[in-house]
Amino acid sequence: MRKFLVIAIVVAVGLGAAAYFGVFSSEDTAAAGPGGGQQAGGAAAPGGQRPQQQGGGAGGFGGFGMPGGGGGPRMPLTVEMASVKRGDLAAHLTVVGNLIGLQTVEVAPKTGGRLMSVSVQLGDRVRRGQVMAKIEDREIREQVNQQEASLEVSKATIRQREADLKVAELNFERSKNLFQRQLLAKQSLDDAESRYMAAEAQIDLSKAQLNQTDARLQELRINLQNTTVTSPVDGFVGKRYVDPGAMVSQSQPVASVVEISRLKLIVNVVEKDLRLVDTGDTGDVEVDAYPGETFRGRIARVAPVLDPATRTASMEIEIQNSDNRLKPGMYARVSLVVEERKATLVAPKSAVIDFESKRGVWMPNDEKRARFVPVELGIEDAERVEIKSGLKEGDRIVTTGATAVRNNDVLLIAGEAAPASGFGGAGGAAGAGRGGRGGATDGARKFQGGQRPPGAEGQRPPGGQRPPQ
Repeated sequence: MRKFLVIAIVVAVGLGAAAYFGVFSSEDTAAAGPGGGQQAGGAAAPGGQRPQQQGGGAGGFGGFGMPGGGGGPRMPLTVEMASVKRGDLAAHLTVVGNLIGLQTVEVAPKTGGRLMSVSVQLGDRVRRGQVMAKIEDREIREQVNQQEASLEVSKATIRQREADLKVAELNFERSKNLFQRQLLAKQSLDDAESRYMAAEAQIDLSKAQLNQTDARLQELRINLQNTTVTSPVDGFVGKRYVDPGAMVSQSQPVASVVEISRLKLIVNVVEKDLRLVDTGDTGDVEVDAYPGETFRGRIARVAPVLDPATRTASMEIEIQNSDNRLKPGMYARVSLVVEERKATLVAPKSAVIDFESKRGVWMPNDEKRARFVPVELGIEDAERVEIKSGLKEGDRIVTTGATAVRNNDVLLIAGEAAPASGFGGAGGAAGAGRGGRGGATDGARKFQGGQRPPGAEGQRPPGGQRPPQ
């Protein structure tokens, strides 16, 4: 019984407290409503004027999209403009690679042996046929002398065989005369004929031996010439591999000769760009060794097939290097002109942006507000792009600052005076935010022409009070 009594007393006290505080809260609200001048945390100032604001500043800038602004108009943006013009435009394809000599030859001897001398040094200029090294040739010379002697023996043998043939021929003719007069037996005639034919065969054999000896002699003479190592091309000694006294063979080069009067730049072209290049096209070549300087290059060869692993095709670009300033191994970049347009509409590349999945530019309307214009683009270079459709010559478009612009933004053009009415809507919205609930009435007022009355340009009268409205 006492338990139910305690519960009843607690419920009664709670209901009474709720009724008490609800009445007083309603009175405070009613008192604040008619006066229209109380702040959220204090009483109204004498004479119905507002004291200096303390807590409403956070919402006073809501009109410009700052925190607590509620999505109002954005701050005006300062941008730069440019005009769409007509001009010549060329599209370039830039590829990179390493320079190599037009001919790079590893000079190796044609016969093995010990080097007697090497007559060139690294960097020496050599001509075609110039002696570069010499291999010991004493043994080969002795073989040549021996073979020359054998050749003389073969020649003497032939002379002897020719004499024997002549004797055999006379005996055969004499035997035929005697046989015709029936003074010689048939067998004796046949013997004389056989000796004559054998003499002829001996002559043929001696001549064949002479040719064999002569061929061997020529071979030895060639081997003797091969002991002299000569340069096969004009150029410079790029590397020297051995020194005098070393043993060399046909598989071991003595030096490397590079022709640099013309150079090659071998680059790889991706599949999508292969259709843009062709043999005979020219371009500008740049190297890090000569900054700001360009050299002329020409496409000499393009591979007819692509590498399946990289989906690229090799391309050789020849570069004249008569002054030998460029060196093989230099890193080079070549810019090829792949397409050209004459007197076409062009615009700065900085003006073209992506907006709502479209490519286009920003243009100001009559009220200096941004509007998006889709365009169709063509070829481009480092700074400009071709406009195929969407704009006409003389149109002014936003360049610097285009990426920050949004639709219907107020544009402040650099170098021009700010528009007088450009801040009207923003000022009213800002006034609506100041002072919390009390500022709502001020923000609702509209000033003629979008301007503040005298004394309202961002300053307050002395004492922090607003002037009578």
